[in-house]
Amino acid sequence: MKDISTADLKAIKVFQDVPDDQLQWMIDRSRHYELPEGEMMTSPGEPLNGTHVIISGRIELYRIQNNAKLFIAELLPGTVTGVLPFSRGKVGVAYGQCTELTQIMTFPVELMRELIVSHYELTQALVIVMTSRVREFTELEQQNEKMMALGKLSAGLAHELNNPAAAIVRGSVSLKKHLLLQPGAFKKLISIHLSPDEIELINAKMTQIMANTERPVLSMMQRSEREDEILDWLDVNSIGECDDIAENIVEFGITEADLEELKSKINKDDFSPILLWINNNLTTERMVADIQEASKRIADLVGSVKTFTHMDRGGEKEVIDIHTGIKNTLTMLNYKLKKANIKVTEEFDLALPHVKVMVGELNQVWTNLIDNAIDALENQPDPELRIITHKDKEFIKVSVCDNGPGIPAEIKNKIFDPFFTTKSIGKGTGLGLDVVMRIIKQHHGSVTLHTAPGKTEFLVCFPING
Repeated sequence: MKDISTADLKAIKVFQDVPDDQLQWMIDRSRHYELPEGEMMTSPGEPLNGTHVIISGRIELYRIQNNAKLFIAELLPGTVTGVLPFSRGKVGVAYGQCTELTQIMTFPVELMRELIVSHYELTQALVIVMTSRVREFTELEQQNEKMMALGKLSAGLAHELNNPAAAIVRGSVSLKKHLLLQPGAFKKLISIHLSPDEIELINAKMTQIMANTERPVLSMMQRSEREDEILDWLDVNSIGECDDIAENIVEFGITEADLEELKSKINKDDFSPILLWINNNLTTERMVADIQEASKRIADLVGSVKTFTHMDRGGEKEVIDIHTGIKNTLTMLNYKLKKANIKVTEEFDLALPHVKVMVGELNQVWTNLIDNAIDALENQPDPELRIITHKDKEFIKVSVCDNGPGIPAEIKNKIFDPFFTTKSIGKGTGLGLDVVMRIIKQHHGSVTLHTAPGKTEFLVCFPING
């Protein structure tokens, strides 16, 4: 193992302006040792025992997140880590494992106060290390927080897109099979002889049915009863070959009176093939409508993503309806809401004036608050999320409220602190509410918390005119 001199420490940028006598003082009071490859220098939860200077070798810093190893950084020769002057850190927050034989110099934490009192330049150098470390760690954790949020949203988006995409595939396959049956129906239709008046009547009736947008909204019981009534009518009139005809007739709001009217004006022998042709057209219309609805759902989701991320705009403030971002956020997190069976109550004041905000930034606020509420409602009976908007003089207030267990009084004052989290390891970095507070302060607003068992409310308030 190499003996460490002041020249060795001065070769490290951190110590290059520190007087030799202060460096020698540090060397003389430090513990000098080597750790073999695979040995742990630190582990989460273990007390920090001093300031570590890596003389040679390499140490990998990592966390375990979702049962996977998450690389943080590699400590190379010349790195200063561990306890630093004025640092509030008492225990390790990551694993530090040697990837090769590593020599370390550790200045004991018990002498930190003497260092601060007696050695100004050395203290100053180590404080610079601490401020740089805080900045780098914050940037890293913010990036991790964004990646975790992106992972949640992308998983939810994939889930939400899967349903309409699958519906389109199913609908197109069914439509193709249905169209293969059309020649048979057409053959039966052209085998009959219709007068010009009958043709006009059938065409007018078909146009009327397709144009009717006020179709009945029925419960499952009501729909079943109506279909039975139609089936009875079809049996009485010897109409067969149409398995789904009763379903289509009920769906499009056709009554027995409509059928009787059509029957009275058509030759009895011609009525069955005409009704078969009408039914085939209704089936085609339903299939196309289902595909159209699924396609629209995909388009709406993509539109919500585009608006939510604000990907086509700059970072400038814009005048918007505050509800647009909230609704888009609910769309993005809809899969989690459905999975947890959470009832969402929207009490929106739709008369609110538009506000000038940074749209993409504000969407992060809604995402963090709603996502936290969803997590708080996990395994709760009758979970409910209420979002309320209203105007208060020159301010807009948005309340995100859940009926979860509440936040304990002993941590209530800490939840907006950077890196503080109530979630288990791997589920949060503690930056969510810090980000919320920072963004709302940028909008000259405030975030307040009101909590009790059965009700937790985050109230966001910011001025209408920014």
